[in-house]
Amino acid sequence: MKTLRIKWERLIMNGQTCPRCKSTEKELKRAISTLKQSLKPLGVKLIVEKDELSAEEFKKNPLRSNQIWINGKLLEDWIDGKTGQTPCCDVCGPSECRTIEVNGEIYEEIPADLIIKAALIATAQIMTEKKSSCCK
Repeated sequence: MKTLRIKWERLIMNGQTCPRCKSTEKELKRAISTLKQSLKPLGVKLIVEKDELSAEEFKKNPLRSNQIWINGKLLEDWIDGKTGQTPCCDVCGPSECRTIEVNGEIYEEIPADLIIKAALIATAQIMTEKKSSCCK
């Protein structure tokens, strides 16, 4: 069985996260629901990980928060997007948080359709990978 792994990282401080990460989490749940239905007939197992960033990790690199990795590659790399940053909220403090730009549109929250699109591109790649032969 092939595996598609989605990993999402976000800041959690005093049990709370910022509004854009909360919105992304809702979108991620929607995307996961759709992907599970779509991938099951293909024999692809979906694994989802949600990682929490500490305040210290966030301060070192605010752009790690709200990152989505699909099979070890950033979501924006799958869909020809760019990473940007904008001011966020009190939880994030003075740090500018991650945004994604795709086709000239900037997203602070990552919508389900972008997550699904990137995941399907990644799925197509793993479906067409040839198994290596150890013995000839």
